[in-house]
Amino acid sequence: MIRVLIPLIAAIAVGCSGSRQKVTQSKPVSDDHIAYVAIESKPAKIADEPPVELASDSMGLDKEHQSQIDKEFETEFGTQESESKSQDIELISVNNQAQESQEPADEMTIPQLPPAVDSYDSVDDGLDLNEVIDSVYQSYPLLEAAFYSRDVASGERLATLGAFDRKVKAGSENGPMGFYKTYRQNIGFIQPLYQGGEAFAGYRIGRGSFQPWYLERQTNDGGEFKAGFSVPLSRNRDIDSRRADLWRATFGREAVEPDIQAQLIGFVQESSYAYWDWVAAGAKLRIAERVLSLAQDRTERIRSQVENGFLDPPELTDNLRLVAERLGKRADAERKLQQKAVKLSLYYRDANGRPMIPRPESLPQFPELEPIDREMVSLDAKIAVEQRPEIYTLDLIQRQLDVDYSQARNDYLPNVDLVMQASQDVGLRTSSINDKGPFELDALLLIEVPVERRKARGKLMAIEGKLSQLNAKRQLTEEKIIADVESAYAGLSGAFEQAKQAQQAVEYAEDLARRERVNFEEGLSDLLKVTLREQYAVESAEKAVDAKLLYFLEQADYRAALAEDQVPFMEEQ
Repeated sequence: MIRVLIPLIAAIAVGCSGSRQKVTQSKPVSDDHIAYVAIESKPAKIADEPPVELASDSMGLDKEHQSQIDKEFETEFGTQESESKSQDIELISVNNQAQESQEPADEMTIPQLPPAVDSYDSVDDGLDLNEVIDSVYQSYPLLEAAFYSRDVASGERLATLGAFDRKVKAGSENGPMGFYKTYRQNIGFIQPLYQGGEAFAGYRIGRGSFQPWYLERQTNDGGEFKAGFSVPLSRNRDIDSRRADLWRATFGREAVEPDIQAQLIGFVQESSYAYWDWVAAGAKLRIAERVLSLAQDRTERIRSQVENGFLDPPELTDNLRLVAERLGKRADAERKLQQKAVKLSLYYRDANGRPMIPRPESLPQFPELEPIDREMVSLDAKIAVEQRPEIYTLDLIQRQLDVDYSQARNDYLPNVDLVMQASQDVGLRTSSINDKGPFELDALLLIEVPVERRKARGKLMAIEGKLSQLNAKRQLTEEKIIADVESAYAGLSGAFEQAKQAQQAVEYAEDLARRERVNFEEGLSDLLKVTLREQYAVESAEKAVDAKLLYFLEQADYRAALAEDQVPFMEEQ
């Protein structure tokens, strides 16, 4: 029984010790590739474990039995060792294998994070908001995509001009078999007129033996030249479907501009948000650095006092804990700063349009906060009503509805068209009476009158309803614009007062923390009170940063409400 238990206990002990796995990263990890990982699985050695002493005397075993048990133990362990030989497993990225098998191609330039620096002190000539906004104007991809909508609208307008394209018409009608053998060829041009109607000209020739009732198809040997025009005298004189489509497309092309401006205002607003978030993250990182340096500077003084017996050792341990905690907070603040810098790079680009991650050395301070004059709000509201793209869009929609209204009024009128055409045959006569030889002039007056005119009346009713809706919408839009300006002013003035009070709270909290540190150095306070005072000061400073951030975000909203960003002029190609 004992011979069975001993190897079993040894096997369990070896199994519990486990095999040590060594994980190494064989290649640098990148965001778009799988990391290369090598896993080495090796059994733990006997030497690494503490020696196990078996109390043979207490179990009543003699030396012979003991030696036999040892041999079985070594045999059992040797078998396990042979079965768990070390092996290396390497995971290789499929993407990298494919890249090695293919020809090198052009790769997208990926901006790299700037290296961390020891100190994140702000500079006076750091990255300015205007530089970011200029970058949005020059090379932001979505703004460039918005500019291409001009090409789309211009293409649609050009398509409507196709209704005025001159047309070439030609035909060949031949009857080579039968009693009457006829051969007729014709070619002509039609030019639609912008004032309504059209002009036409053509040439035809008809030869052969024609039916007596189709003798007009026959021409002299030289053929017949014809020219003429048609002019509307009532309906379609001032407007028709071709001109209406062209005018609507023209206003549609102009409607692209306020849409581009609305997108530009949004892009500038978003870039301002990203910029101020980055500045605020840098300010919070500087706060974390300052409070960390306070704890680090205290460490040696506390250590010296502990060694001299003036303070208890837990005071040093508590301060070391505080240093470690603030190191972690500094790392978290640095992470947030890098993330905000990456987000800002979407708007901050170089001349070639490539994103640039701003370096920590270019972190500026928050500028001085300036209150806005209440008397300027009413004037700004009027400017906003004039500059906001929503109003211009409604103006263009009204112009398009005016075109629809004029077209509907046109449908009320009767069709009265005048057609004039002249023709002249040339060449040898084809009949003895020469009935094709004289110059011919035809004048036609065509009249068509709709009786009920329900189509025109229905269109007018619908368009009048749309115009009434548009007027109501315009009134509400103007009121919303004024409300946006008032709301942005309220947010800006409130944020200014909040930031002002938050800064005052910072001064009070820092003064208390400074006094508590002096008391601690003089032995009149303890580390717990100092830590609490510094924590209050940190919280106050971070709240002040948040208050300033809110102020500048509200400032970006106020700029958007006034529609200060205008679309740069671009010449049509």
